[in-house]
Amino acid sequence: MRLHRLFLGCAAALALCSASSHAQLTVEITGAGANRLPVAIADFRGERFVTQALASVVRADLERSGLFRLIDAAGPLADNATPPFDDLKERGADAVAGGSVSTVADGRYETRVRLSDVPKQAALGSAAYLHTGAQLRATAHRIADFIYEKLTGEPGVFSTRIAYVVKSTGRYELKIADADGNNDQAALASREPIISPAWSPDGGKLAYVSFEAKKPVVYVHDLASGRRHVAANFKGSNSAPAWSPTGKQLAVVLSKDGSSQLYVVNADGSGVTRIASSSGIDTEPRWSPDGQFIYFTSDRGGSPQIYRIATSSAGAGAERVTFEGSYNVTPRPSPDGKSLAFIARNGGRFQLALMDLATKQTQILTDSAKDESPSFAPNGRMILYATEIGGRGVLAAVSSDGRVKQKLSVQAADVREPAWGPLVR
Repeated sequence: MRLHRLFLGCAAALALCSASSHAQLTVEITGAGANRLPVAIADFRGERFVTQALASVVRADLERSGLFRLIDAAGPLADNATPPFDDLKERGADAVAGGSVSTVADGRYETRVRLSDVPKQAALGSAAYLHTGAQLRATAHRIADFIYEKLTGEPGVFSTRIAYVVKSTGRYELKIADADGNNDQAALASREPIISPAWSPDGGKLAYVSFEAKKPVVYVHDLASGRRHVAANFKGSNSAPAWSPTGKQLAVVLSKDGSSQLYVVNADGSGVTRIASSSGIDTEPRWSPDGQFIYFTSDRGGSPQIYRIATSSAGAGAERVTFEGSYNVTPRPSPDGKSLAFIARNGGRFQLALMDLATKQTQILTDSAKDESPSFAPNGRMILYATEIGGRGVLAAVSSDGRVKQKLSVQAADVREPAWGPLVR
């Protein structure tokens, strides 16, 4: 029986490592935050192949955040064992995590983890997870989220998912992957373009635009069942879906009455209502987190700028938000509603910018030239976006202070249209 469990453990670990090495989307860290917290993640006690693979994913998650500096723990550490605090202090660690993995009666694993404060020699918290071998990577992400939240006071996003579009020769794929680029799966494949994926607030659905009907049509796709329905297919163009915070409505851009204008439809495709009017083009809507405003791009003033309109007064006047520069597009409010990410033309380059909505102060976060489609992590710490390097579309991510940078790419293909999914609870 022990050999059988060991075999299962090895198989699970190999599957975990295989998913990592053959994942299409690869992540490269190109920057790190200042004053990173030194933390030691020890190997867990238990079946060696399983525990080492589990701990390696936790370490990779924390390192990728740019907020932590990993310290060698110098050996395994069980969750119920007293950490070697003096040794860890000499190594420079401020915190240490240890754990254990054991099998339970039904063949599943129970993974337990404890996080401790090294200088105070006190426990910061513990957690337990029941999972199968196939759920090792997902469990490791949950452990990393637990550690991240205990040490920073804000939710971790390692268990979240991202959506993006991969374009290869004659083929478009709407992909969904873990936040670290692994475990990628195709939700839709088509010979026609797929654009503008948007996650529902509960993470169970994606709205997107597909050209498979030889025109842009908005679909809502249920990820669990694989079924989808049309949310907007009116005369002309149907584009740019954005979910309301309740998940009951979508803001969309329709040209059924002439130029592209903003409308709201129910998520099932019923009840279309126009919410703004102008002589120009209004597009790229995004709801504020509290649902009180819809931010959008419009050229109603002569050049593309960002505006917002109160949802309680649909059809009333819109308020201009951006004034610096002659080209500002693609507004994305932060999860806390305090800042706004967007694409600004800066010296002939299109770059990701971040505005503090209270002070109106704006910071350029990137040094690239063809940025587009920003998307906040659900804790607001990172912003995922598309850009172009060497003539090929790639994804990149930057922290909201501009210090931490990542590049995510797929070999021999264009990657665009990123969307970061919501927190998983």
